[in-house]
Amino acid sequence: MVTSTIQPAEISDKVTLPTVTKTLNYQIVIIGAGAAGITTASLLFNQNHSLDIAIIDPSDKHYYQPGWTLTGGGVFQIQDTVRNQRDVIPQDATWIKDKVIHLDPEHNQVLTQAGFQVRYDYLIVCPGIQIDWHLISGLKEALGKEGVTTNYSPRYAPYTWELIRNFKGGNALFTFPNTPIKCGGAPQKVMYMADDTFRLKWGVRQRTNVMFFSPGNRMFSVPEYSHLLENVVKEREINVQFRHNLKAIIAETKTALFDILDNNGNVIDQVSYPYDMIHVAPPQSAPDFIKHSPLAIPNNSYGWVDVDAYTLQHKRYPNVFSLGDASSLPTSKTAAAIRKQAPVVAKNLLALMASKPLISQYDGYTCCPLITGYDRTIMAEFNGYNTTVLSSFPLNPVKERAIMWTMKVTALPWIYWNRMLTGDRFEGEYIKFMQWKK
Repeated sequence: MVTSTIQPAEISDKVTLPTVTKTLNYQIVIIGAGAAGITTASLLFNQNHSLDIAIIDPSDKHYYQPGWTLTGGGVFQIQDTVRNQRDVIPQDATWIKDKVIHLDPEHNQVLTQAGFQVRYDYLIVCPGIQIDWHLISGLKEALGKEGVTTNYSPRYAPYTWELIRNFKGGNALFTFPNTPIKCGGAPQKVMYMADDTFRLKWGVRQRTNVMFFSPGNRMFSVPEYSHLLENVVKEREINVQFRHNLKAIIAETKTALFDILDNNGNVIDQVSYPYDMIHVAPPQSAPDFIKHSPLAIPNNSYGWVDVDAYTLQHKRYPNVFSLGDASSLPTSKTAAAIRKQAPVVAKNLLALMASKPLISQYDGYTCCPLITGYDRTIMAEFNGYNTTVLSSFPLNPVKERAIMWTMKVTALPWIYWNRMLTGDRFEGEYIKFMQWKK
């Protein structure tokens, strides 16, 4: 779930809270009806239909967010990625269609924008990530026109495809921010589809300078996948600029301004590049109501919910759990990671309720299907805690494969809507005995 950002001037240590209009009580409260919240609720109900669960989320639409990259690449329409929220929330759950603005774990309660004081015995925090558009000067005002786009919003993903298919040549820039983000491969995926499209039109690729900008020093966090992607950009003659962080969009002159960083992340210089189109992956963080709460990691600017990396239980409030993009789990923020995190939360929460030990552990598994063209994908599975390459298939994953493109486009969306959100077992477990091993 994508949440809007409060501008810095609006943030205060003394936030004015609404008057309490109603007090509600639930056994379990889940903040967020995205992939993490719905999957976890379904898993809990699959174990016990008598649980009293409330899900708090203001959105009446539920998006399959991995589909936004495919929308930007012209494969999906944006309507292919959305369902009504009511249709995916478990029927036994109570949906509070509101936004949480204050967390009070000392008193086991949260406060919503409408003034609902929602008390709980147990809390699961998974509201998704916050898009911090304001951290790139001029970006918010420039988006959606004159060549500036992003696939990190359903509003702008269709414009990405409009730019790509109508591109006549020039500078095509693709950026990665200097913060953790959901789906770390997404800024590259759209670039490779754009490059494919440019090559299909006579003379366009020859007139185009495709550039990728990253504040890091390699293409991907896992060395084996990074090496493979380095070969991809070399073969495609894509100009990669490491240690570059997008600072501003100057729409009047169609110029992108970058900070140049040293190996410690310090700004040592600035440089600007003209663009004819630019796809921006924006800075991201935990939602502000988490940042300014006792649940956040102390003295951490991103504000992630401070949980144990294995049990997913909060480090200071034992009746609180968190998973997904807003959690502190040190692995890539993907739907595949949530698929393996949600069962751990469900099992450990039920164990806590039964006064039993929390023995279920998350192992850092995640997956990022790296689209490298319209007929090939690297199914990049790995352990995010130690960057070990994994595979749920009897195939070496460190390779571009057509079958994985088909998996990405057809199988994974179906699995998301029909199995993941309903709490069904992870498909890879059925063929575990066949899995490739390094």
